[in-house]
Amino acid sequence: MSISAYDPDNIFAKIIKGEIPSVKLYEDDDTLAFMDVMPQAPGHLLVIPKQGSRNLLDADPAVLAKLIPVVQKLAVAAQEAFDADGVYVAQFNEPAAGQTVFHLHFHVIPRHDGLPLKPHVGGMENIDVLKANAAKIIAAL
Repeated sequence: MSISAYDPDNIFAKIIKGEIPSVKLYEDDDTLAFMDVMPQAPGHLLVIPKQGSRNLLDADPAVLAKLIPVVQKLAVAAQEAFDADGVYVAQFNEPAAGQTVFHLHFHVIPRHDGLPLKPHVGGMENIDVLKANAAKIIAAL
């Protein structure tokens, strides 16, 4: 099966262009990190490259080389900010694997022993909660 083409009008591309608001955590020339609006746990964030690729399967290795250190940096900050026991980092490729937004992205989710993740569906989190959680992560950066 071939990979479908990248859609430059996906929701994350629109966030990069400033067409859709987000609660930003980190930004540099190549990457953007922001809070997930349907968090599975407090502190759930996303890290994306600014260069468009559908997912890991078609990403430029040079883009990945710049992206992965940012994923690591945000994972360390999120674990510290939420006094988490661990950090779940997830990345999905194509619908069969659970991908629903077709712009390469990494989920970074602080985890606490014994607390299950919430489903990644349903209503959006209150913006003030997202902003407060973002402030904790930014402080830990």
